[in-house]
Amino acid sequence: IAATQPSTNWHLKENAREHHTSKFSSEELIVRRGQAFTITFNGTERPEQNLIFIAETGPKPSKATKTLATFDISSTLDVYKRQVSKEGWSAVLQSSSSSSVSISISSPQNAVIGRYRLSVQTGTSSPASLGTFVLLFNPWSSGDDVFMPNKAECEEYVLEEFGIIFAGNKNHISSFGWNFGQFQRDILNICLSILDRSLYYRQDPVTDVSHRHDPRYLGRVLSAMVNANDDQGVVLGNWSGKYEGGKNPTSWTGSGEILQSWKKSGFKPVKYGQCWVFAAVLTTVLRCLGIPTRTITNFSSAHDADGNLRVDEYYDADGNHLERGADSVWNFHVWNESWFTRNDLGPSYSGWQILDATPQEESGGIYQCGPASRHAIKEGEVDLDYDGPFVFAEVNADCMYWNYDSATGKKTLIFSKSTEIGDSISTKAVGRDDRVDVTRDYKYEEGSAKEREIFKKARKKLGLEDKFDPTAPKQEEVEQKPDISGKFKVAGSLEVGKDLDLLLVLENLQSDAKTVNVKMTAWSTLYTRRRVNQIWKDSLSVTLAPKEEKQFPIKIKYPEYQQQLTTDKTIQVTALCHVEDGIQVLVKRNITLDNPGIDIQVLGEAKVNKEVVVEVAFTNPIDTEVKDCVLQVEGSDLLQGVLELHIPPLKASEKSSTKFKLIPSEAGPKHLLVNFSCDKFADIKTFKVVNVIN
Repeated sequence: IAATQPSTNWHLKENAREHHTSKFSSEELIVRRGQAFTITFNGTERPEQNLIFIAETGPKPSKATKTLATFDISSTLDVYKRQVSKEGWSAVLQSSSSSSVSISISSPQNAVIGRYRLSVQTGTSSPASLGTFVLLFNPWSSGDDVFMPNKAECEEYVLEEFGIIFAGNKNHISSFGWNFGQFQRDILNICLSILDRSLYYRQDPVTDVSHRHDPRYLGRVLSAMVNANDDQGVVLGNWSGKYEGGKNPTSWTGSGEILQSWKKSGFKPVKYGQCWVFAAVLTTVLRCLGIPTRTITNFSSAHDADGNLRVDEYYDADGNHLERGADSVWNFHVWNESWFTRNDLGPSYSGWQILDATPQEESGGIYQCGPASRHAIKEGEVDLDYDGPFVFAEVNADCMYWNYDSATGKKTLIFSKSTEIGDSISTKAVGRDDRVDVTRDYKYEEGSAKEREIFKKARKKLGLEDKFDPTAPKQEEVEQKPDISGKFKVAGSLEVGKDLDLLLVLENLQSDAKTVNVKMTAWSTLYTRRRVNQIWKDSLSVTLAPKEEKQFPIKIKYPEYQQQLTTDKTIQVTALCHVEDGIQVLVKRNITLDNPGIDIQVLGEAKVNKEVVVEVAFTNPIDTEVKDCVLQVEGSDLLQGVLELHIPPLKASEKSSTKFKLIPSEAGPKHLLVNFSCDKFADIKTFKVVNVIN
């Protein structure tokens, strides 16, 4: 047999159909573990002789590490026994002729995933190579750790290439489309090379590969590798508001371009990402490998840097938010949930697991986070692996607002709030482009006795006393009742290019008159609420009659904020109210402005392999010219890669119309994603479903 190299028919189409891998664009066999696949080969002179197969993966395959399997042809009964016991690889003879033999090969349900080399041996001759194939996780197989019983969920969380990411803030949730593109050409190879470039692999390749049967292990490794910290991973984070030398994180529309750029550059981190970019790329990689995964957005998300389950925010006497202490609250934060069993924790902790690839805090010495069992987070079991305290704080920390005097170093508690953090936790619906609220899966109802009980349980497990800060003098933590209350109301539309109209509403809660001095500021911020530029400040003095409510209109004109606005389009407005002979009251609001709209029209019928014209229209809504206009378009099964079109400047109120052609490659509802940018409006995003027919 060594003399004649066998030629192998991998039955790519039939195997791919059976294994839910038809969407991969690859000339290599891609199959899922724990399920049979068929191959035919010739070159064996006497196929009825004992054939021995060798399947091996990784740099030093061995039986001890389950990266090498040798198996011969078994009866179907033997195969059944092996499947029941989850043990070993097996082969069953399907048919043979004088020149060729067809074999059905099965891998165990807990096989190591990755690229395998397959060879065959007859008698005493040396093994002959049949070629390579890739083995993935199998959420359709009930014995797999990633088994997902609901088929519609398998379709969404493994096979769907389009996603919706939620952003904005809790008062004003917005969303944009994302092309995960896990089946695009070469993405699977890139995902496998991510694994081979991890610190874990570099330190001990043999052990690393032997752990690749475990979604818990791979999830943790990939949460480290998707960010560039520690390991020259895929995406470099940047939260400075300045993105020279790379792409603004808000400008990406899909993961394919990012992963391809990483490979093309010789595996140099791609510039730049923020939380949703890390989460979207991790979704692509995990779906590609067969682990059901989705993105989750948490509004008013806490970053508790010191592990005390509370977030401290400091303000000066003018109401300016101070960059003091490492804690912060983000308008939103995006992470992942992946679906698998937790054999290490027990059955009640299986199901959705939280992974976070955004580099925020080190875990085990490197920037990685999770998997944390979502059930454990809800029940306050913060001592269970991995990173429970950090994730629990993201959705549940208490907020403490302090007045800080830099001259004396004195801090005074203005107020605390236990219901501020972890709002409207959101993900895309299965099979629909809608938002689903999963807040109740993370915690009991805010303000309920059960929620407070779980919070106390979590603090106790972390050895934190029930008082807020054991080292601080107690009187500064005593919260006094305020004499007045205040809030900001939005009085007009929240749109870039229009004036911002707000009302400051102050109410006297007492039965005697109160004099209030108010200092107000507005700052442009990043979505992490990091201040960038001051836009506006003002002050007022007012006397409120007993129980009186007064409204004060505030107008911030577009030219005042236009130069200062970040591409996150976020503004924080604060009013620090000094009540004479009373305590200070802090009123704040985070505002996210909307971009103007763009319109997509498909002109004619979209058919497989036929050209169809698409028109994108944008009207300049402001009274000055906009220039540097660029249109970016992408969509799996509609066009290859990302199309970039430059558009001439637009005068005030002028409408642009841009046409381009698509050649759809597959039938069904497909999502076309469009991103329009110019010097005055950054990254206006929209998507359209294109129904492609045969």
